[in-house]
Amino acid sequence: MGNKQSNAAAESQPEQEVADTTQTAEGTDTAASKQATAEAPQSSAASSDGPGTNEAIFFPDEKLPCKFGSECRRGDKCDYSHSVTSLTIFLKFLGSAEKSLDVCVFNITCNEIADTLLASHKRGVKVRIITDDDQSKSKGSDVESMSQQGIEVRLDNSPMHMHHKYAVVDNRLLLNGSFNWTRQAVLGNRENVMVTSDAKQCMAFSEEFEKMWKLYEGNNL
Repeated sequence: MGNKQSNAAAESQPEQEVADTTQTAEGTDTAASKQATAEAPQSSAASSDGPGTNEAIFFPDEKLPCKFGSECRRGDKCDYSHSVTSLTIFLKFLGSAEKSLDVCVFNITCNEIADTLLASHKRGVKVRIITDDDQSKSKGSDVESMSQQGIEVRLDNSPMHMHHKYAVVDNRLLLNGSFNWTRQAVLGNRENVMVTSDAKQCMAFSEEFEKMWKLYEGNNL
């Protein structure tokens, strides 16, 4: 067992290296988020709202989605993806929240994911985030910006890691796996996310979130 800083180093350092090398659209409802909604496969769109959702998403992707979507003027010369990717499918599920979105994630440096959370917040969805206190200060972290824009963020303030990587959408849909919400995880790492509407799993993770939310009361960013 190492301390919190040494354990985090291997995971956070590669994320920092890629944090500023791709398109950024911090604090906006990007075309990438809209593209995810428009272009995700019909099976994913239907299953995200219906019973029996059990889907596996695997990373890495070859490219990040173009933030200009169909409005991009570069066409085939664009360095970003204009087709469905694992990230756009993930964003489709994440952005399907209508009432609540509880996020419990070690680190968030992927602007496309942060933009989807902000877009949900601006639609009136109650978005809550629990994250690791050390990682909230890492290069490229989006949590401070999201806090400044009205999303409630709580930190663990612990010498150990808050290392979960899951979200519960409307208490009906669970996204959980190895996937860090970072650009390094999107583009480089072998990662997975399981998406399920299993009621027992959704309840278990919701209860764990509420437990931590109360535990970290007062540790707001």
